Amino acid sequence: MRTDPFHTLDRLTQQLLGSGPTGTWSRPTAMPIDAYRTGDEFLVAFDLPGVAPDAIEIDIERNVLTVRAERRPPELGEDAKLQLSERPLGVYARQLLLSDGLDTDHVQASYDNGVLLLRIPVAEKAKPRKIAVAAAGDRKAIHA
Repeated sequence: MRTDPFHTLDRLTQQLLGSGPTGTWSRPTAMPIDAYRTGDEFLVAFDLPGVAPDAIEIDIERNVLTVRAERRPPELGEDAKLQLSERPLGVYARQLLLSDGLDTDHVQASYDNGVLLLRIPVAEKAKPRKIAVAAAGDRKAIHA
């Protein structure tokens, strides 16, 4: 196994200065996401490879969605000695401001193959609707 001492020094410097991929609860690292709209719901996918499902927290407060996750080191036993470490450990977090047109009471979350998928339905009040126009004598009445 070959090692690159400059890569190791660079990674250690990033971790010490807080600019690397390792985050703490007070200073988490951002996680990459993709967001889609399909029909009457939004799908938001968060990349969280290597994170246990019990290490993921999802909160919504005042239309702010917060996802926090922690990638912990594996428990290999006392005799295990680290030879190479390139997979970042630590805390990841992301906040999204959700529109009032989304139904935050019915968000669904699933986690599969390192991807957290949130399904956020569009609120009934935000869905497009048709307004019928009816004639009443010479005046027109509008019914919603």
